Amino acid sequence: MDTARTRQMWHLLEPLHALHYYAPEAFEEAAALGYDTGERWPAYFAWRSAPLGAVGPARVAAAFYSFSPAMVARYVPAAWETAAPGAVLAARLRGVDRTYRRLLDVTGLDEAAGLARRAAEAAGTAGRPLAAAHAELDWADAPHLVLWQAATLLREHRGDGHVAALLAAGLDPVEALVSFAAVGAAPESVFASRGWSEAEWAAARERLAGRGLVDAEGAATPAGRELRAEVERRTDELAAAPWAALGPDATARLAELLGGPWLAAIGSGLLPSENTLGIGKI
Repeated sequence: MDTARTRQMWHLLEPLHALHYYAPEAFEEAAALGYDTGERWPAYFAWRSAPLGAVGPARVAAAFYSFSPAMVARYVPAAWETAAPGAVLAARLRGVDRTYRRLLDVTGLDEAAGLARRAAEAAGTAGRPLAAAHAELDWADAPHLVLWQAATLLREHRGDGHVAALLAAGLDPVEALVSFAAVGAAPESVFASRGWSEAEWAAARERLAGRGLVDAEGAATPAGRELRAEVERRTDELAAAPWAALGPDATARLAELLGGPWLAAIGSGLLPSENTLGIGKI
């Protein structure tokens, strides 16, 4: 499978997954569960980690990788004192259902949902905790919810592989962000959402400078750009198996079918123009 196609599928599916974190319907569902919705993080950590069960902060920080453990500890395990994981998962699907029905034409998603599910069910979960947790969830009946579940499983499968690529490159969680900002993936201010202190960020930059990966101003050196390019290449390779299993023709058909939903997601105005994933930049 061409890794360019693998990356294209991520770019098409990521906005469909991410709508849930920004949609007013999701905030309403979170508030109904009792979460403080004055900021996005109490519900975010609940939504994303609920498939793992009522786990503690160490396991969430390990799986999410890029968030400061201190930040994670502010929201986990408090998330499970507000609502049990099962209740969170049910509310998550209700929020997606309401959001998709408002923004998308949900009447014509049967084929796309079926193809996306086939790819998701082919995603190996060994060494991939977030993908494995989502793979254990029951599939919804409605095609638009199946599409969201498949998009979510595939993006967590990719994310788990990305963590493996970062570890192989010798980049710890904060170094991963500093090095990504250094190649222009997003301004440093965008990465502040991950909770690292200025001192932790500066120390990581100093470590990267010691390896010759960033210069005195924090910009990536040629070696730093090469390392980040290798991380992205390896991430694409590790994310390719579901699409290889689906096959080139069916993958191309799914890409075609996702055009309309992708435009609706992007056109909703809900998603930030700059993000920590570097979509559109890297």
